[in-house]
Amino acid sequence: MNGSDNIVNITNEQLFRISYYEELYDKIKKALAELETAISEFEALKPDIAHLASYYESDGWKKDFEDDEAHILPQNLKRGVLSEDGIYLLLDAVKETDKMLKRDHDND
Repeated sequence: MNGSDNIVNITNEQLFRISYYEELYDKIKKALAELETAISEFEALKPDIAHLASYYESDGWKKDFEDDEAHILPQNLKRGVLSEDGIYLLLDAVKETDKMLKRDHDND
């Protein structure tokens, strides 16, 4: 009996099933690889996050915010960092993500 004799026993249902689960496997494998990369990038940003948080709590940020409110800053200056809600929500999301990662790590 050679390999070609076994082909007769393969059904379309079996081929579909294997192909379906292969797609799931590939999708999950890709998502995990992307997640690992994202977590590594997030961890590498910790010094930048701390620096941004320090700026947000500083007199410099307050002055920059006040000058923006007074329309002193150039109109074409990108200044999402001066959005009170924006920077607060970003830093809060960082804290929540940190908690989630630590919680998952603690459960290992």
